[in-house]
Amino acid sequence: MRRPTNRRTTAVNEPTLAEATENIYASLRADNADIDAHIATLKAALAREGKKQAVFDPAKLVQKNRAGRKLMQAYFRQRGVSVSFSE
Repeated sequence: MRRPTNRRTTAVNEPTLAEATENIYASLRADNADIDAHIATLKAALAREGKKQAVFDPAKLVQKNRAGRKLMQAYFRQRGVSVSFSE
């Protein structure tokens, strides 16, 4: 007699939106190391949580000025992630 096959799958630990955002901050501090991979993870986290836009704290950015924020928005937009900044 055969044993029934257990078809349940275990959930892989996928980063939350907050964890993905922290990974972006760490990547920016590390001179953009693996930034594209972190953006892809952020994009997936946004989709899982049903959000349209990632919100970043400008105080945690390496380039806190307007030019740095606009550059970040443009780079993320090219990769399919809309970015805004908290006040």
